[in-house]
Amino acid sequence: MAIVSAEKFVQAARDNGYAVGGFNTNNLEWTQAILRAAEAKQAPVLIQTSMGAAKYMGGYKLAKNMIENLVESMGITVPVAIHLDHGHYEDVLECIEVGYTSVMFDGSHLPIEENLEKAREVVKLAHAKGMSVEAEVGTIGGEEDGIIGKGELAPIEDAKAMVETGIDFLAAGIGNIHGPYPENWEGLALDHLEKLAEAVPGFPIVLHGGSGIPDDQVVAAIKLGVAKINVNTESQIAFSDATRAFARNYDANEAEYDKKKLFDPRKFLADGIKAVQGAVEDRIEVFGSANKA
Repeated sequence: MAIVSAEKFVQAARDNGYAVGGFNTNNLEWTQAILRAAEAKQAPVLIQTSMGAAKYMGGYKLAKNMIENLVESMGITVPVAIHLDHGHYEDVLECIEVGYTSVMFDGSHLPIEENLEKAREVVKLAHAKGMSVEAEVGTIGGEEDGIIGKGELAPIEDAKAMVETGIDFLAAGIGNIHGPYPENWEGLALDHLEKLAEAVPGFPIVLHGGSGIPDDQVVAAIKLGVAKINVNTESQIAFSDATRAFARNYDANEAEYDKKKLFDPRKFLADGIKAVQGAVEDRIEVFGSANKA
């Protein structure tokens, strides 16, 4: 099936009580790791670029072409959506133009009426090209490309109004945050999620900041209507931990490692990239999307 928009497989997840992963990529090797994990687990996935990561990689067109080319060259058979994560309005328009198959317009930092108005415009433009659309109400805590929030709960009426714009899935604050969770974090507001799901029955809800949430809370959130879960920090930590361990061992055995030419970045980063694949495979299992391709 390969490159597709995301609305059908995200809705299928909502209808059947599991969630699909939206996994952020940072470079070519990272993308390969996500794709290998998805194929191994036979799971549909969204490969996501934040605005910052796309800039780091050379722009949206390059990122989109890279993902497309890897899907083809690696013989990937599972559904893969190319998704913009937390996009400002102008960035969303650019991704629509270059051919992403899914976009998230994040206007949660705007007044609600402006957020809704721009979401309607995005829906009109993206749907005309067969692209799925995600939008957000209620700021997600932590920091994402300069958007900082306190993790407040998304107002129910705002969520209902956003769904009425015609979007395909909804990101809504339920006490979740981006980045590592602090020790004093009180957990997801599952009671609020339940009210939210009742207000937009059957509609797919997106859980941002999926890295580090205890598995039992993840499973409970899925049962209450979460159908897409975003993962970035977890993969980054797995990569960092494995690469640092390799580097420490390198320092202790420098002569041997130099003899094996392990300074070659293809070898030096191999453990880290393998760890990314392992982290993605683990999340796919917890989300319940294995063998759902």
